[in-house]
Amino acid sequence: MSVATDTGRRPRTADRLGMPVLRGHALFITGNLIDSVGNGMLLPLGLLYFTDVRGLPLTQVGVAMTVGQAMALPVTFLAGRLMDRVGPKPVVVWANILSAAGFTLFLFAGELWHVVGVHVLVQAGINMYFTAQRTLITHVTEPGERRTWFAFTGSLRNIGLAAGSAAAAGALTVFGKGSLWWLIAVDAATYLLAAACFAALTTTPPPAQATPPGALVTRADHARRYLLLVAVNIPYVLAQAILAVLVALYTTRALGLPASAASVLFVINTVIVSACSTAVTAHLAPKVPRRAVAAGYLIMAVGMGAFALPALPALPAPSQLAFTVWAALVVAIVLFSVAEILLGPALSELSVSLTPEAAGGFTQGLYQFSWAIGMVAAPALFTLLLEAGPLVPWGVEGAACLIAMVAAPALKTPNRHRRRKPR
Repeated sequence: MSVATDTGRRPRTADRLGMPVLRGHALFITGNLIDSVGNGMLLPLGLLYFTDVRGLPLTQVGVAMTVGQAMALPVTFLAGRLMDRVGPKPVVVWANILSAAGFTLFLFAGELWHVVGVHVLVQAGINMYFTAQRTLITHVTEPGERRTWFAFTGSLRNIGLAAGSAAAAGALTVFGKGSLWWLIAVDAATYLLAAACFAALTTTPPPAQATPPGALVTRADHARRYLLLVAVNIPYVLAQAILAVLVALYTTRALGLPASAASVLFVINTVIVSACSTAVTAHLAPKVPRRAVAAGYLIMAVGMGAFALPALPALPAPSQLAFTVWAALVVAIVLFSVAEILLGPALSELSVSLTPEAAGGFTQGLYQFSWAIGMVAAPALFTLLLEAGPLVPWGVEGAACLIAMVAAPALKTPNRHRRRKPR
């Protein structure tokens, strides 16, 4: 029987690309894409706006932004409690409204404490969104397609981030820094538009998993395994921060490459993840999520070694081996991207399926907290490690990936246990 017969009018190209069934999900897809565009515009805008338009000192703005983002960390747990009461859709809607309010207040902020306040609002919205977004996927898609949807939304996010960053860069190039005010206003509007898309969704909660016998013992076991998942996720969180924090410093200071090198590597990563996530997830990745996690961390560890290769003291100076340096960096970013494709959807799938309570508010808040605190800590952590030596951050992250790889086989979902029971 052909694929076309199995899937009715579903295009065969979509099957080859590993795409989920998109019909009926236009609002959900649009909301995810618009939200990502808003996030992409945030990256180049925040610091530049307050320093070049408002005239605030660079170092003080950086500290104020970090303080604001750190103050928003507890929002992951508050969003989780709210999600248990009202469901994931209202939380996602209000998250986008909160981010829109934060960006609107950018336009009236002129002092350092204002910078702290607006970043509390914006980061609180981001934390709320990602606390509820994974559970929302379980409410709008079929269980058998969840990892495919996680891969697809990951691709959308990369496309949106790139589009937002490109739009901001293009406006700044053509119209100059005077366009920053309008870009901030447009960014606020994109979050309101995303909120409207999510508000119009029709959602159906998945059936609750039956509580197995011996619930007290099983619940303790579930809690331990979910905490293990949170720990296993942290090396991936830090890896995600590498492109934004470490690569630019490493390539310019340790390897003597031009500042554009980091941008080239970022583009390669974005293209691979955006173009290949669904196909690799559907056709090449291990079907059991914990095995995909183990494979992803092994590849990520090798990628960290490739990043470190040009800085090995036994090699000649990087200026004498420009081709070799670039070859190692390209291989490293390709391995990094493949690992990201394996890890992202599999870890997201485990985050909502590892235990019967996994998609609930507290567990999703805990899982998102590992993301939020990792992103806040990554700049200080990686800069300190880089100061200790150009090989140190890659060695630390590679070792963390190997530890996570060893721990991944313990991440067995309840369904995996039940399949082994005799009929």
